[in-house]
Amino acid sequence: QVQVVESGGGLVQSGESLQLSCTVSKTGFIVDAMGWYRQAPGEQRELVATVTGDGRTNIANSVLGRFFVSGDYAKMTVILQMHNLKPEDTGAYYCYANARRYGRSSGRDYFGQGAQVTVSS
Repeated sequence: QVQVVESGGGLVQSGESLQLSCTVSKTGFIVDAMGWYRQAPGEQRELVATVTGDGRTNIANSVLGRFFVSGDYAKMTVILQMHNLKPEDTGAYYCYANARRYGRSSGRDYFGQGAQVTVSS
């Protein structure tokens, strides 16, 4: 079983910073990547940041230079640091883990319950 739990989020003003944390618990699974999606009201879910087990990171162009992701695969935690936040960053942020069962070559994404981030102008 894979469980994903986020913490953090809240209401901030434009230009401020915020940090989201996530812990992944897994039994019988291998996690190949962790990261964050976000979804603004009325919009599709957008991949924001990913960190793989070998340390590679990928950041969406829309937040490049402002958002930073780090992961600890020993502790199964992933952190999203968000700086210079803008009103358009408002939305629900979902931590995810791409996990597969031992012996399988492919898996799927597992999501947390979401953390709300609201940026006022």
